[in-house]
Amino acid sequence: MFKHILAPTDGSKLSLKAVDQAISLALQTGAMLTLVTVMSPYPMVYAGDGYAMQPMSPEDWQGTMKKQAAVHLAAAEKRATARKLDVNLVTVMNDEPYNGIIATAKKKKCDLIMMASHGRRGLSALLLGSETNKVLTHSNIPVLVWR
Repeated sequence: MFKHILAPTDGSKLSLKAVDQAISLALQTGAMLTLVTVMSPYPMVYAGDGYAMQPMSPEDWQGTMKKQAAVHLAAAEKRATARKLDVNLVTVMNDEPYNGIIATAKKKKCDLIMMASHGRRGLSALLLGSETNKVLTHSNIPVLVWR
């Protein structure tokens, strides 16, 4: 069936529930599991006349993002190791999380992406968007959505 599953996590309770389901599926099918979190690159904020405001240095920003990513991945990894499943941990930097998820799935040769969806509809879905929906729309790799 599946040989390599990618499970993105943002540290939310819902994404960790999807990770739990990805762990179960990996254990049932004997698949490898890769956990990924996507960091935001350093944002540039412009404030008129071509001046850029930097509330935080790029180095401090990257350090903060790496710490946050490590926390997200550690929480997901803990769930896998509790069920005696070895996992690969990946942190990528991309200003569009869905692109980072799809690129990681391709690079790692995953044959399934399993991720969570908040199930937003209507105006909130339009305004907030959905990384899951973007992955579904742009990925050639099958996507299993946990809701």
